[in-house]
Amino acid sequence: MPSDVRALARRYAEPDLLDRLRRALTTRGLDPDRLSCDDIAAIDQLHVGGRAASRALAARAGLETGMRVLDLGCGTGGTSRLLAAEHGAQVIGVDVTGPYLEVARWLSKATGLEDRTGFLCADAQHLPFAPATFDGVWSQHTLMNVPYPAGALSEVCRVLVPGGRLWLHEVVQGPSSTPPIFPVPWADDPAHSHLLTLEALQDLMGAAGLRPVHVEDVSEVALQWRRKHTRREAGRQDNGPGAWAPLSPALIFGQRFLEMGRNVMRNLEAERIRVVMGTWVRTG
Repeated sequence: MPSDVRALARRYAEPDLLDRLRRALTTRGLDPDRLSCDDIAAIDQLHVGGRAASRALAARAGLETGMRVLDLGCGTGGTSRLLAAEHGAQVIGVDVTGPYLEVARWLSKATGLEDRTGFLCADAQHLPFAPATFDGVWSQHTLMNVPYPAGALSEVCRVLVPGGRLWLHEVVQGPSSTPPIFPVPWADDPAHSHLLTLEALQDLMGAAGLRPVHVEDVSEVALQWRRKHTRREAGRQDNGPGAWAPLSPALIFGQRFLEMGRNVMRNLEAERIRVVMGTWVRTG
């Protein structure tokens, strides 16, 4: 694995993550080995917009039962399970962060979705699959972590069947000339943030052999969602130490997640970043 990818994996890695999440579930009165997707929504949908954003994209995706889907940058596997449970897809999730994959496998087994989801440690720029393996590739808040997105998009095109779809929900560079405020969930500083403008992203898509079917800016929806959750998170903090809800992204990102969330909100408000979603089709 390239050194920049290893550095990314180390940034997200939390060696005791699985044990920490199991304890949090137990504290909430849940059996960590028998769960529903509703039970764990707060810890397995780590992108702006949460499950609502995933469902909005899935509603436009034309998913069919039995489709073979690659979840690129799957994290703890929440969207993989959503696509399997709600759309009947067969999903393989890949990520570079070992502890996330360990959690993803556990949660899929605990929710009864082990037979419809699988998880591998892999770099988006070097996918370990044969050509034309997947009917669709799903990517949520992944390309902003990839140092060389052209390579990742070339790999996406390679593993798609002809006519296969890429479904994307992504943070992009906004029109403001002022750089984003850091830290944010995907980067602690500008050196580790790989945001592109939508125009630049579209150019790379076209060069890779991907044609847009629909593309839309969902920044306002993302901002309203982030404002609501920032207020909720601030209220928990105001209640004093230990007042975080038993299930919260803070269990994964740490207590500085409140700062990260606020910075995402401020960056959206100032148009330093935008959030887009869309579908692209492999043309070759």
